[in-house]
Amino acid sequence: VFGIYDFDRNNVASTIYYGLFALQHRGQESCGIAVSDTAGPKGKVQSVKGMGLVNEVFGAENLSQMYGDIGVGHLRYSTAGASSRENAQPLVLNYIKGTLALAHNGNLINANELRDELAYGGAIFQTTIDSEVIAYHIARERVRSKSAEEALARAMKKIKGAYSLVVMSPRKLMGARDPYGFKPLCIGKRDNAYILTSETCALDTIGAEFVRDVLPGEIVTITKDGIYSDTSLCIAKEQAARCIFEYIYFARPDSQIDGVSVYHSRIQAGRFLAMDSPVEADVVVG
Repeated sequence: VFGIYDFDRNNVASTIYYGLFALQHRGQESCGIAVSDTAGPKGKVQSVKGMGLVNEVFGAENLSQMYGDIGVGHLRYSTAGASSRENAQPLVLNYIKGTLALAHNGNLINANELRDELAYGGAIFQTTIDSEVIAYHIARERVRSKSAEEALARAMKKIKGAYSLVVMSPRKLMGARDPYGFKPLCIGKRDNAYILTSETCALDTIGAEFVRDVLPGEIVTITKDGIYSDTSLCIAKEQAARCIFEYIYFARPDSQIDGVSVYHSRIQAGRFLAMDSPVEADVVVG
């Protein structure tokens, strides 16, 4: 996932493109970008999604037609739902309070029961992915919340599993991690723009500096007035967990996740393997 809000009102579409390009290793199935102009009409979101790699879905032509100073991007590697264009993200919702664009990395374990509950309440689903369940719950909670970030916090109390979310509302960019911190998410800054993304390698590619990791359970809200943090859903550090597959497989070796170099973690894995199961060997193969 990748999100950016440029306070100088520069167009962010091409930056999201390069950010996704740097994260291409995380998913090669489908991709998408959604942008909005914070000074333009409140409910207008431009989005382009398609099957294939970033450079196959996006070209100079469709990127030049997208204008916005706030936006989110997503790369898909399917873990829930079929491999189809309908399931490409970001999901763009138009609802009573305006618009939301959501990009989700992870897997919910209670998605089916939440989906059934929504369906029996008359909800109509456009996709077969668990991310739409999250989007629905944020939209439902937003109707009775004072702000989009409060709605996101309420939705997080209902969903269970692994998730890193980047959510764009007309004037805000929000990021959230599940309370265990299974999936990575970090904050970056370039000039007068703030970025939320899965891996630090995306920040390096676009020339942004790493600010910090989003804490497990934290909701970060970026508005033109600054960055706000809500840690009310954070759990004790000892209870936090990590997806070991991030270090072994998903992440790029030049990224850092929660202060640990992915490259170094792989060397450490070899060290621990040698200590745990010593054999006479000349080489260790990952």
